Amino acid sequence: MSNLSIFLLLGAMLLPGLVGGVQAAEEKPPATDLVLKGDAKCTRCHDESDEPRILTIGKTKHGTTADGRTPTCTSCHGDSDSHASKPGSGDRPAPDRVFEETTPADKQNEACVGCHKGGNRMFWDASTHQNRGVACVSCHKIHNNGHDKVRDKRTQADVCYTCHKDKRTEANRPSHHPIPEGKMTCSDCHNAHGSAGPKQLVKDSVNDTCYTCHMEKRGPFVHNHAPVDDNCANCHNPHGTTTENMLKMRPPMLCHQCHTPHGPATLTERGQPGAATTGKSNVNYTQARGCLNCHTQVHGSNNPSATNPTPQFNLR
Repeated sequence: MSNLSIFLLLGAMLLPGLVGGVQAAEEKPPATDLVLKGDAKCTRCHDESDEPRILTIGKTKHGTTADGRTPTCTSCHGDSDSHASKPGSGDRPAPDRVFEETTPADKQNEACVGCHKGGNRMFWDASTHQNRGVACVSCHKIHNNGHDKVRDKRTQADVCYTCHKDKRTEANRPSHHPIPEGKMTCSDCHNAHGSAGPKQLVKDSVNDTCYTCHMEKRGPFVHNHAPVDDNCANCHNPHGTTTENMLKMRPPMLCHQCHTPHGPATLTERGQPGAATTGKSNVNYTQARGCLNCHTQVHGSNNPSATNPTPQFNLR
C-alpha cells in the first residue's frame, strides 16, 4: 500500500472525531434554572453579575420554590421571544412588559393584579392610587434582598412620604401618633390598595378606624358629644399637631368653633340674655380659661352637665 493510500485511510478514520469535537466545542451547555423552574430562558443572560441584582428575587416570596403559585420571569415580563433571541450585543428589543416610569401604570399593574386580587385589594380599581396612575412597583420593590421597605413598619412611612410630604411634617410635630418611633405606621389606619371608607381608611368611617385603638371613646354614653359621634377629625388631626392630644387648636378656641364663649349671662333692658361675662366685668371666659377645667369628659359622659348647678353652668 502506498504512502498516499495510508494517509487517506487514516484521514477517513480521524475525520468524524475531529468534526464531532469541533461541533461539541461550538455547542453551548444547556441553560439551567437558577431560581425557579423554567427561568433558564432569562437567567442564561441575567445572572449574578447583573446590577441591580436580579436574582435577589430568590430571597423573596416570589422566589419560593415550594409554592406552586410562585411566578417565573415570564409570568411578569411576558415570553419576550424577540428580546431573548436577539443575537450579539446590538440593540435588543425590550421585554414584552417592562416596569419603568415611561410604561403606563395600567400596563405595569397587569402582572400584579392577575395574582394579587381579592381580600384587602378588592377595592383597588376604585382606589385613589389606581385612579391617579400609581403603579404597584412605585411602592413595592420586587427584585430585592427579601426586605420590601413598604411592608416593614419601621420603613413604610418613608415610602409614603415620597408623595405625601406634608404628612412627614405633621408626623414630626410635638404631638403625633408614634410613627417616627416605629410603633405604628400608615397602614394601621389606611389601606393603600383601596377601601370602602373615606381616605382609604381600613374601616368604613373615621370613627370606626379610631376606635380600633381608642375603644374607650366609643361609648355608648347617656350624654354624647355630637362632634365626637360625627367625626373624630372635627377636633383632632391624627397626623400630628403642635397642640397636645393632637388637637387642631388649643381650648377654649377649639371649643368656640361651635360653642359661644359664655359666663353668667346678663339681661338686657327687655329681659333678654345679653353678653356673657364673668359677672364683674365684660371679660368672658376666653381669657386664661379652659373648657376642660370643668368639662373633663368631652367624648361623652353618663353625668348630666346640670348636676348641682353652679353659676358657671346656670343661666339666670
